Amino acid sequence: MDTLYSVTDLGRSLGITPRTIRFYEDKGLISPRRVGTTRVYTAKDRARMTLILRGKSLGFTLRDIKEFLDLYATDKTQVEQITLLLAKVRQRVAQLEEQRQAVETSLRELRDIERQSLEALKAKGVNPHPQG
Repeated sequence: MDTLYSVTDLGRSLGITPRTIRFYEDKGLISPRRVGTTRVYTAKDRARMTLILRGKSLGFTLRDIKEFLDLYATDKTQVEQITLLLAKVRQRVAQLEEQRQAVETSLRELRDIERQSLEALKAKGVNPHPQG
């Protein structure tokens, strides 16, 4: 028999709140079973949530994640799913590379401003690193 989780148990096992789980349910990313009026989640739901959380931590949009998960259900060979994943991963890597370049540029500019500020203070006879 499948392991069943309540929303609280599932959240605890994943380190997230029940509200987070309900959010992803509202977005159509997971669909728990109902036992009466109680939501119950299977090991498959837990695995989907793990993939959702991993996708979010890597910066993928909910639309990307939903598209990927939906393909898993329809493409048993997983060729289309893996092809999509590869394309999305390459896009995300390109975005992160752009962000890294922007951060590196900002750091260079800030370090230059810091150096100029220190030189200006020294020129005015002020110790920019007071002991204390």
